[in-house]
Amino acid sequence: MKIEPAQSRLVVALDFSNRQAAWPVVELLRGIVGMFKVGKQLFTAEGPVLVREVVGAGEKVFLDLKFHDIPSTVAGAVAAAASLGVSLVNVHASGGVPMMEAAAQAAGGTATRVLAVTVLTSLDAAQLQAVGFAEPPNCLVLRLARLALTCGLAGVVAPPTEVALLRKELGPDFIILTPGIRPPGADRQDQARVATPAQAIRDGADYIVVGRPITKAADPIAAVRSILQQMIE
Repeated sequence: MKIEPAQSRLVVALDFSNRQAAWPVVELLRGIVGMFKVGKQLFTAEGPVLVREVVGAGEKVFLDLKFHDIPSTVAGAVAAAASLGVSLVNVHASGGVPMMEAAAQAAGGTATRVLAVTVLTSLDAAQLQAVGFAEPPNCLVLRLARLALTCGLAGVVAPPTEVALLRKELGPDFIILTPGIRPPGADRQDQARVATPAQAIRDGADYIVVGRPITKAADPIAAVRSILQQMIE
């Protein structure tokens, strides 16, 4: 596993409805976390202007839009994301080989790395079976991650419960970013499969995504410092 300072591996999710709510968090945490995640709600409300603003402030952005469409459409979306200067962008691995290959090619020659979403952390085995995936979640995650690797993507977004398996099977250089991170004792909220910051890092995650345990904390800076300490223990 690549050894990087804990700070650079912590991604804070800007899960807000607008810039007015999100920007104070960026201002407060800039320089003490590694990256900010902009997802569908905030991007739909504010568009690329906000992404450019965060990047322009010298911060890294993970654009979490989970593209899933025909190859040419996804390639165009990835190219547009790269033009914004984002560090990471993701697509759904279930979009298939041609789509993932098109995404990888669209990001070629840029500093933007494309990750493939394997299985959402909100889905358990029963929910996966309901939509037609009969294999156990860990087998599905590994199969999709291997497919992403063969398509030339930089890594995957995967549940924390599968990080150790992916690191063992896919080697040290494949990026693993994991959401579903909860400090000890925190509410799981809408996540079905979670892990603590310490466990995710021990298992081999390159990046962990933390949202509400930081952004909704009474003291977000103290919450960040606590998580960073857990990551190096």
